[in-house]
Amino acid sequence: MELSGDTANGKLSFLFKGDLFHDAVANEFSGVVREAYLDYSHGPLDLCLGRQIVTWGVGDLLFINDVFPKDWSAFFSGRPLEYLKVGVDAAKVHVTTPALNVELVVIPFFEPDNLPGPERFFFFDPLADVSKRTLREPASTAGNTEFALRLYGRIANSDVSLYAYRGYWRQPSSRPDQLPLPTQLQGFFPRLTVYGASAQRNVGAGLVSVEAGYYDSQDDRQGADPAVPNSQFRFLAGYQRQVGSEFTVGVQYYAEIIKNYSNYRRNLPPGFPLQDHARHVLTVRLTRFFKYQTWKLSFFSFYSPSDQDALLIPEVSHAFTDWLSLTVGANIFEGRYPTTLLGQFDRNDNLYLAIRFDF
Repeated sequence: MELSGDTANGKLSFLFKGDLFHDAVANEFSGVVREAYLDYSHGPLDLCLGRQIVTWGVGDLLFINDVFPKDWSAFFSGRPLEYLKVGVDAAKVHVTTPALNVELVVIPFFEPDNLPGPERFFFFDPLADVSKRTLREPASTAGNTEFALRLYGRIANSDVSLYAYRGYWRQPSSRPDQLPLPTQLQGFFPRLTVYGASAQRNVGAGLVSVEAGYYDSQDDRQGADPAVPNSQFRFLAGYQRQVGSEFTVGVQYYAEIIKNYSNYRRNLPPGFPLQDHARHVLTVRLTRFFKYQTWKLSFFSFYSPSDQDALLIPEVSHAFTDWLSLTVGANIFEGRYPTTLLGQFDRNDNLYLAIRFDF
């Protein structure tokens, strides 16, 4: 359900988005508030308060400076793409000037990524036999408040952005009580600071995008603690072009480079899979419209030559009317090893169907 409205002068508006659904796997009814915020605009100032979805960066399903929570369980299950992003309870201040635009997001309540769970997915767990597990999220205190800053503007015919973030890794780490035979795991979210930049511009008939970021792992800058992710350098470059009137092609290259890799290797516990020093990913997106754009064929693929794994997402959608549409697609996982990011989901191929009715 979606409700929205504004005042007569347009300065104050609100938006509410919520879902009621039945989960056939868990056999239960549930609901979720996806967005619920007030927005006030006056001159160059825009203030948004409440649960909102924030999207930064120039990547297509590859995220570097978009440090906000994601629902990977929904994405891998074939739910509509809009469900990948998770709303945060935050205050966002946006100031627009002719020379520079500023966006500041303050998040007092931590929201983690929603990861695939064992009740729906098969995946690799090196400590699967340990059943006693706890998870500690950052407390909602002033010292734990997350801050995200974006400065952006137009420079030399390019859209350029600078980013900074102080908060936490969105995916939990686990610390065993003892090795090599742990009896319990303590989950926690290490502190993280991110600095990055992106640029996007038209080159010929296409659009070129580049983005980079440094992930500063505050709780283990030397890479000596195997329970905490090492600091990383991340980079992506992409190119998108329309070929003809109804066909679009997009390609991307993405890399993650682990800092202090020798310390990571030296302190890796026995039985845990060794990550490569650099992880490389290639993506391709193909989109074709037919019949006055009432039919849409799309294909998106992730392929990692370093991990030797892949995810293929073919999809067909048809708009019967302006308010009724049908989408059919699939998630096809491939991997040589059961320990890599996508290879661990090799047994989770699925088909999905969505019927959407708007009124």
